[in-house]
Amino acid sequence: MSEPSGGTPRTLVRQIGLWSAVAIVVGSTIGSGIFASPGVVANRLPGPLPILIVWAVGGIVALTGALTMAELSSALPQTGGIYVFLREAWGRVAAFLFSWAQLVVIRAASLGAIATVFAKYTFEVSGVDPDAAENVMRVRWLAAGAIGVTATFNYVGVKWGSLVSNVTTLAKYGALLFIVLVALIMGLPRTGGHFTPMIPEGSFTFSAFGLALVGVLWAYDGWADLSYTAGEVKDPQRNLPRALLIGTSAVMAIYLLANIAYLAVLPIDQLRATEQVAADVARILIGAGGVVFVGVTVMISTFGTLNNTLLTAPRIFYAAADDGLLPRAIAAVHPKFNTPGTAILLCAGLGVAFVLSRTFTQLADLYVIAFLPFYGMGVAAIFVLRKRPGYNPSFRAPFYPLVPLVFIAAVATLLVMSVIDPAARWATVVIFAVVLSGLVLYPLTKGRKAPD
Repeated sequence: MSEPSGGTPRTLVRQIGLWSAVAIVVGSTIGSGIFASPGVVANRLPGPLPILIVWAVGGIVALTGALTMAELSSALPQTGGIYVFLREAWGRVAAFLFSWAQLVVIRAASLGAIATVFAKYTFEVSGVDPDAAENVMRVRWLAAGAIGVTATFNYVGVKWGSLVSNVTTLAKYGALLFIVLVALIMGLPRTGGHFTPMIPEGSFTFSAFGLALVGVLWAYDGWADLSYTAGEVKDPQRNLPRALLIGTSAVMAIYLLANIAYLAVLPIDQLRATEQVAADVARILIGAGGVVFVGVTVMISTFGTLNNTLLTAPRIFYAAADDGLLPRAIAAVHPKFNTPGTAILLCAGLGVAFVLSRTFTQLADLYVIAFLPFYGMGVAAIFVLRKRPGYNPSFRAPFYPLVPLVFIAAVATLLVMSVIDPAARWATVVIFAVVLSGLVLYPLTKGRKAPD
């Protein structure tokens, strides 16, 4: 590592313990998806068994990615995570394109989308229509304020960011578990559940299953964010694999239980017609207070995810800057707080700019299309690195090479679908063009190697 003026080494401190790492995985993954997307999935697969199978398959795909990342993280426990895997396996060009995509599209769009959901639910809980014309910019300003608040938590210390992550993760997971228990204890005896027939006629086709899986995988996204903070996790060879596996498994379990709970209360026709399934279940079982409870839960959930994004994502910019692929100033570590302060401010600033200028749908589409290729390449890095001398992970992905291949196949399928879908085709092409435009800028980084 090089040293900034004053002779203080530019390093981050290992302060994140096992359970804080687990909270990052769970908190980054559970956002608003599980409260809304089950209705979309049921509309494509209107049968109890197909619904539960596609959520299980989505969890398995996420778990295959987590198992692979667990091995890579234990071998390369460095700040930047996927960025580091790309650099070591595919070279500096791939690593630069990843940091460029994160800078111009992925992280700003992600922050904007999450903050927008938080702001909209805040308005709804307050009894104000967030979609009314006079409230559009108010929603965006509240979203920008939420980005600023969570950026502040993470700027003043990893412990503050981790504390907010721990508290909000416990709250959102506990609230989901509460909904599950109420649905099974109160709803199931009343309705008998809506689990038969298990596979109604016309409720399953392979094309519909593929489209439903797209929505499910969006809900599972976030499990890999812990890797970005690998340089700050205590005892990383032991804690990174454990946190990834515990966290991803916990998310998979609560998602399956939530869908069982929804089916215990709502018939398929009602489930497939709603975009606020958790609120509908709570309204039936508890009344108007239940709707408010779910609204507050979504607020806490999205606020926690926003905080986790500002805890993890700036580490990508820090790592790239420390390697000389972005301006060196971005790699500055705050002398008092031991955080990558400049990178956090950069990330938050981009998020605010995006949220003030784009709608939620535009933000979500930008985010999901841009990150998929890098997820696939990050997992595929295992095939290159396992052949390298000196590669010595403390954890090895089981059933190799099947585990990484399953994940890569899922990512490839989603990319193909985004290209062949007429509604998404041109957006996909434009986003990929923006990402690849980084190739024009890459020559400017030559000669700016990582410091010794």
